[in-house]
Amino acid sequence: MPPEDNQVPLLSDEESDQDVAYESGEKVHIVGIDEPDDEGLLGAPPFSWKKLWLFTGPGFLMSIAFLDPGNLEGDLQAGAIAGYSLLWLLMWATVIGLLVQLLSARLGVATGRHLAELCREEYPTWARMVLWVMAELALIGADIQEVIGSAIAIKILSNGALPLWAGVIITACDCFIFLFLENYGVRKLEAFFAVLIATMAVSFAWMFGETKPSGTELLLGVLIPKLSSKTIKQAVGVVGCIIMPHNVFLHSALVQSREIDHTKKGRVQEALNYYSIESAAALLISFIINLFVTTVFAKAFYGTEVASTIGLVNAGQYLQDKYGGGLFPILYIWAIGLLAAGQSSTITGTYAGQFIMGGFLNLKLKKWLRALITRSFAIVPTMIVALVFDTSEAALDVLNEWLNVLQSIQIPFALIPLLCLVSKEQIMGTFKIGSVLKTIAWLVAVLVILINGYLLFDFFSNEVTGVMFTSIVFAFTGAYIAFIFYLVSRGFTSSAWRRLSPAK
Repeated sequence: MPPEDNQVPLLSDEESDQDVAYESGEKVHIVGIDEPDDEGLLGAPPFSWKKLWLFTGPGFLMSIAFLDPGNLEGDLQAGAIAGYSLLWLLMWATVIGLLVQLLSARLGVATGRHLAELCREEYPTWARMVLWVMAELALIGADIQEVIGSAIAIKILSNGALPLWAGVIITACDCFIFLFLENYGVRKLEAFFAVLIATMAVSFAWMFGETKPSGTELLLGVLIPKLSSKTIKQAVGVVGCIIMPHNVFLHSALVQSREIDHTKKGRVQEALNYYSIESAAALLISFIINLFVTTVFAKAFYGTEVASTIGLVNAGQYLQDKYGGGLFPILYIWAIGLLAAGQSSTITGTYAGQFIMGGFLNLKLKKWLRALITRSFAIVPTMIVALVFDTSEAALDVLNEWLNVLQSIQIPFALIPLLCLVSKEQIMGTFKIGSVLKTIAWLVAVLVILINGYLLFDFFSNEVTGVMFTSIVFAFTGAYIAFIFYLVSRGFTSSAWRRLSPAK
C-alpha cells in the first residue's frame, strides 16, 4: 500500500514538543521517485508527470476560497449590475490572488513551518495574540457566509421544508466528514474536494449553456478594462473577495502534507516548481467557474429593474422565473453548485482553523477536539444569524455587507506578516524573494489594502451615525492603522538590524 494511503488513527497518541501541521505518518511520500540516487543533486530534478500528480492537491484545496458563497455572490452582483465590464478585473484579481498564494506556499515549503507558527516565533506575545484574534475573526466571518450559503442551498433543494437553521445544523456536521476522510489519508480528502470542485464546474457550466451569454462580449470584457462610477462598488467587491486572510494561513500549511527533504536545495526547488504549476492550474479552473457565474447573471439581468436586488437567497428563483424549468430546473442546478461551494469552503475553513489555532497557540490537541472547537467558533454565531434573519432577505444582505467589511479589515494582518517573512534571509535562506518580486508583492499589498480601505471608508461613512458610535469607530480606526504601521516597521527594521548585526 502506498505511504499516502496508510490509515492514521483518529485519536493520535503521538506526542511532540511542538504542534505540527502534519505528523510524519500523514505525509505523502515524494522523495525517491524516479531517482534512486540523488546524492550531489544541486538543481531541481527533471520534470515528472508522476511527481506533479503526487504534488497535486494543496492548490485545489486552497482554490476553494476563490469559489465560496461570498465570491459567488460577488460574481452574480457584478454580472447583474456591471454586465461583462468587470471580467478583466476578475481575471487580474485572480492573478493577484495567485501571487499571494504562491508566496504563502513558498514560505511553507522553504521553512517547513506555516505562517501561524512563524508569526508565533517572530512577534512578541501581545502582537501575536492580536494577530491570532484577527485571524479567528476573519475565519468566523468567512465561515458564517459559507455556512449560510450551504443552508440556503439546502432550503432550495428541500423546497423550503428545511429552514436556514436546519441547514446550518446539517452543514455543521461536515466537520465529522472531514475527520473521517482525513483519517484515511490526505489524498482521500483531496479527492473529495476534487469531486466538489467538479460539481461546481458542471453546475455552473450547465447554467452557462442554458442562458447562452455572448461570447464576443465575454472576450471583450476580459481583454478591455472598463470602469465607471456606477460599478465602483462591484469592482471593489471583486478584488476584496479574492484574498481571504484565512486562506493565506491555510496554503502555507497545506504544502507540508508532502514529505520533502529540506536538506537538499534541489528537492525544495522541485516542490516549489510543482506547487506553482498545480496552484496556477487550480486558480485557472476557479477563474473559469467564477466567469461562468458572472456572465450568466450579466446575460440574464444586466440592465433590468431587479439587477440591484439579486443575492444568494433569491438568485436561483430569479433564474427560474426567467428561464423556466427545462430538462432539469435551473433553480436546482444553481442550488447544487451553491451547496458544493458552501460545503467545500466550510470544511477548508475548519482545516484552516486548526492550523491557525495550533500555530499561534502551540496547542497539542486531538484532531477531533480541535475541529470541534474551531467549528463551534463559527457555528454558534451562524445559528443565531440563521434564526434572526431566516425571514428577511434584506437583513441577510445587510449582514453580508458587514461580514465583507470584517474580511477586508483582516487582510493586512495576514498579508503584511507574509511579505515580511518571505523577504527575510534568516528565515527563508536562499529562497527569500528577490528585490523585483518583493517590490511587486508590496505594490500589490498596498493596492489591495487601499482598495479595501476605500470599501471600509464608503461603508462606515454611510453606516456610522451618532457621536458615541463615531467616536468608537475613530478610536478603533486609529488603533488599527497604528498596528498596521507597527507590522510594516517591524518587518523592515528587524531585517535591517539583523543585516547590521555581527555574525555569531
